[in-house]
Amino acid sequence: MYRVWNILINNSLLLILGALIALVWANLDFIFPVAGNAHYWADTYHHIIDYTLWDYAPIGHEHHGHRTLTFHYLINDMLMALFFGVAAKEVWEAVILKDGSLRGKRAATPLFATAGGMFGPIAVYLGLAAFLGSDTYNAVANGWAIPTATDIAFSYLVGRIVFGAGHPAVRFLLLLAIADDAAGLIILAVFYPSGTLAPIWLLFSFAVAVGVFLLFNWLPRYLDKNDPTQKYASWVRRKLKFWPYVLAGSASWYGFMMSGLHPALGLLPIVPAIPHADHDFGLFAQTEQYAHDLLNEIEHALKVPVEIVLFCFGLCNAGVQFSAIGDATWLVLAGLIVGKPIGIFLFGWLAAVPLRLGIPDGMRLVDLVVIGFVAAIGFTVSLFVATVAFEAGPIQDAAKMGALFSFGAAIISILAGKIFRVQKQTN
Repeated sequence: MYRVWNILINNSLLLILGALIALVWANLDFIFPVAGNAHYWADTYHHIIDYTLWDYAPIGHEHHGHRTLTFHYLINDMLMALFFGVAAKEVWEAVILKDGSLRGKRAATPLFATAGGMFGPIAVYLGLAAFLGSDTYNAVANGWAIPTATDIAFSYLVGRIVFGAGHPAVRFLLLLAIADDAAGLIILAVFYPSGTLAPIWLLFSFAVAVGVFLLFNWLPRYLDKNDPTQKYASWVRRKLKFWPYVLAGSASWYGFMMSGLHPALGLLPIVPAIPHADHDFGLFAQTEQYAHDLLNEIEHALKVPVEIVLFCFGLCNAGVQFSAIGDATWLVLAGLIVGKPIGIFLFGWLAAVPLRLGIPDGMRLVDLVVIGFVAAIGFTVSLFVATVAFEAGPIQDAAKMGALFSFGAAIISILAGKIFRVQKQTN
């Protein structure tokens, strides 16, 4: 349990703290009302997160080239790129390395289950929205991707509590969560552009990634191919360190912003360009901190900054008043708590039985239902998708509340584990 607590502290505790502070702050008007201003505390909260940090308007060009940087934009559109970069690193290693967890037959059933864990919530969300009428459907339809998310850290924590650290279902859950992250990044890029698409700028970002790979990764290794001392690669590593990738990441972020794609995804093309290990240590592997490849060293260096960014992300996005609860809240919750388990079970069964891809030894088909409830904890990515799916306002707030309430899936998961008689395996 000590390692589970460490994982929670290292990946999610500051995020929870930021979200709780925001939630309490935005609802203080119900506890400590201020005479003459029924929304005093909520207004104070929004004033802080929308505070203008930098306002630039070139002289004579007030309408052209004007840029405003708020605290909310700094966190959601700029610094969250670090979080998505770290997530992309885990996905990249799982896919590209020969022993990666998303390669080969062993990943087939989890990948099918991941597809079910996305189609199921979408079907429930949109189906119920259509049942509520065309007005509701038109208002909330763009939020279909919100319940497809799975919060890796919290799901992993709950999965270990329900199944025990040694149960094969925990690894199955991790594979599903990693694949879900990968699919979520694709969904954000394709279906939620932040503006009018300008493909030339996207090509610019990928050209930067190719350039930094060729100059600072491939070329030194090519020049060193007959040199056991690895002179050129050592010089690049010792003298330039990670700075070429910092500059390339900044340029790629700018390219994504100008391309119309969400700029928080701006580091994705750069991650594959960074020298990486030849072995996949696995998600949350303690040994990664001792790896000496540049990609793992960068991830280790970003550990504390990303934790701080996640605290600020929770603070900036979870400040929703309880009065905002509405149709979108229940649709997001239904998509997660109903659609996830159904989709994961049906697609997992399809892969394991009719397609004969099987499931890990020690797992039962009914464990897929429990895994579905565990994966229904959307939180971080669900909150993020809610902010890009809807304009700021009542519907966005209601959808955010659904993402926050998905924590309830943890309690349902524990109960499901009891009902389906899950046998914990500690080793």
